[in-house]
Amino acid sequence: MARRLLDRYLDSKEARRRLVPRAKPYFRAIERGLHLGYRRLATGAAGPWVARHYLGDRRYEEEAIGYADDLSDADGIAILNYWQAVEAARARMRLRSHAAAGVTGPYTVGDAVAAYLEFLEHNRKTAYDVRKRMEAHALPRLGKIEVASLTAEKLRKWHADLARKPPRLRSKSGEQKFRPLEDDEEALRRRRASANRCLAQLKAALNLAWREGKTPSDTAWRKVKSFERADAARMRYLSVAECKHLLDACDHAFGNLVRAALETGARYGELVRLRINDFNRDTGTIAIRTSKAGKPRHVVLTDEGVTFFERVCSDRIGSEPIFLKANGSPWRKSHQIRPMAEACRRAEIDPPINFHALRHTWASLATMNGVPLLIVAKNLGHSDTRMVEKHYGHLAPSYIADAIRAGAPRFGVQTVKVGK
Repeated sequence: MARRLLDRYLDSKEARRRLVPRAKPYFRAIERGLHLGYRRLATGAAGPWVARHYLGDRRYEEEAIGYADDLSDADGIAILNYWQAVEAARARMRLRSHAAAGVTGPYTVGDAVAAYLEFLEHNRKTAYDVRKRMEAHALPRLGKIEVASLTAEKLRKWHADLARKPPRLRSKSGEQKFRPLEDDEEALRRRRASANRCLAQLKAALNLAWREGKTPSDTAWRKVKSFERADAARMRYLSVAECKHLLDACDHAFGNLVRAALETGARYGELVRLRINDFNRDTGTIAIRTSKAGKPRHVVLTDEGVTFFERVCSDRIGSEPIFLKANGSPWRKSHQIRPMAEACRRAEIDPPINFHALRHTWASLATMNGVPLLIVAKNLGHSDTRMVEKHYGHLAPSYIADAIRAGAPRFGVQTVKVGK
């Protein structure tokens, strides 16, 4: 709900009667680029309310939106009290924004999500994930609501209810099935973490709508906070010995893909898009042209990594994909799931991991070996160290741990006595 704006000169009949009559309205700022004005008439007649819109380049446009309730009771149509005039001015601004953008009718949450997905498709690699989440969790309940009518209460209720829903299972179209809802602390944390991701994605869509002037305020969703301590880092990673067992359990083509993930920390989608000319032997780097965030980066390889990529790229054409299946066809979306599960079974990796855990493995092992978090973040493609600190910071050697282990008291070997 938009903030109620008090004004000691305009928000009551008595205050307006004390104003000096003049041709220029008395204005009150309502939103950025929007003012509500009241013109005090010398004749004593009811003064008009005026909405003033900023057009840019120091130009304004004014329009009458009704008369004040100076002499008659407000009817919400022609005669408006101060609060009704504020809302009428905001509604006028929304209509002008929609008209400028070629939008007819109210701008809904569904419209905001559609615009955000279009932005992601052109600038990021996360549109598929966001689309699935919004279609499943946000649009059925919120999609038809006008963005300007959203309230913090509605969003909090949706967010809380989402955390209580059972997890979805892969199902045929129109036959959605759910996993039984577990009642333990970890299951609750996972559901809250999932709800937080949905909330973050919806907020991103609504923020884009607000930045583009499709809604007058972002107050409603700024008030809604994520569940605390729901996104605690629980990253599964392999030891070096487990990595060797996993590689031994893979067939040749898939084994190359797994080895590449362990050497680079790159995502599956980034690896399968690599071309021969993305490997630079002179600098010992791999060029990731398109990442999840839409930004290119260069991944630095170890000597072993350089040797591995030299072998797989040897005597091949520069535009050819580096990694192909055994039959020569390209790796597509989700093609890694089954061979990864089979390799974990053969290598007796328990609990089994998914392909993305290889990225966590690279980052975890690098961090534990003393690679600075900033360098780990850059190789992974993060703009700063926040995500790396969240997930891997506890693994990094620190002066605190070194100081405790060097200087804390030692008590020698003691025999624990049980009973008397």
